[in-house]
Amino acid sequence: MPHVSYTPQGVCAVKIDFDIEDGLLHNVQFTNGCNGNLKAIGKLVEGKPASEIADILRGNDCGMRGTSCADQFAKAIDANL
Repeated sequence: MPHVSYTPQGVCAVKIDFDIEDGLLHNVQFTNGCNGNLKAIGKLVEGKPASEIADILRGNDCGMRGTSCADQFAKAIDANL
C-alpha cells in the first residue's frame, strides 16, 4: 500500500498522510488545522476512490485563501495517482 506524506501550502494543516490501495483512500490524517473537521474528512473518504474524492474537493476555498485543507488534499491525491 503506497503511503503518501504531503506538505500542504497556504493552510493551517502542516502535513497530510494517507494511503492509496487499488485506487482507494485509506488512513487519511491531517496534522494541525481544524481537528474535528479534518478528522471528519478522513472518515468520509475512507475506502472511497481517490480520483473521485480529488474531483469533489479540488478548488474548495477557505477564507479567501485561494485554497483549503480539502483543496490541498486534492492536490496531494492528484500528485500521487
